[in-house]
Amino acid sequence: MPKIIENRLIEEFKDRDAFSREELFDFFRYFEPNLKEGTFGWRIYDLKNKNIIKSIQRGYYTISYKPKYKPEISGEILKLAKVISERFEDVKHCIWDTDWINEFAQHQSGKKLIIIEIEKDFVESLYYELKDNFKFDFYLNPDEKAIDFYISESQKPVIIKKLITRSPISKRVEKKVKFYTPLLEKILVDLFTENKLFYFYQGAELMHVYENALKNYTLNYTKLFSYAKRRDREQDIKQFMTNNMYHLVKDIIE
Repeated sequence: MPKIIENRLIEEFKDRDAFSREELFDFFRYFEPNLKEGTFGWRIYDLKNKNIIKSIQRGYYTISYKPKYKPEISGEILKLAKVISERFEDVKHCIWDTDWINEFAQHQSGKKLIIIEIEKDFVESLYYELKDNFKFDFYLNPDEKAIDFYISESQKPVIIKKLITRSPISKRVEKKVKFYTPLLEKILVDLFTENKLFYFYQGAELMHVYENALKNYTLNYTKLFSYAKRRDREQDIKQFMTNNMYHLVKDIIE
């Protein structure tokens, strides 16, 4: 594909949060009136491969000027991840902490939670394994009472719970330790869904978190809404985004 066409494409769509496959096809047809569908598919593949465009939803794209979300891994997470990867090799899991959210929040929370999720058959085994090896306060599938009376007062709370199947997670490798962390799409849905656990990121603060995440990073909305649907909150999250940041999602949410 000629570089001049790539540059024209970037110029054409750079100010758009999203553009459709049909709009992209029309753009190419201006330069190649006889462009076939099969060849167009290769054009899309080439643009993705060169990191010029990214898919954000089935049939929708954005220009790839936003960075990929890759938060820093703390020493605490790395130590926990090392034990998990050694004791539960090949078991799907993910680990993160709420310090990651401070990047998006208006107010910096002094409260930090470490969240570990693992396949349901291994939840209790992981709980006892980590409890025997670390001096954190571990909570297994905490209910509202545990959150109110214990977790809120704990200095080093670690939440262990079941990983929902087909959760948006990705593999990380840090200092030769292989483990999984949640994608930003998963974190946003979890913050919205588990409002009791993440009580310090609700209300106006949640709006700030969502808006800054949407503005600063490229999100895959197909993954986000698919996971939200698995948590029975797809329509609620779409309504929340439409009500509070319509300018960012008007081309995505129908």
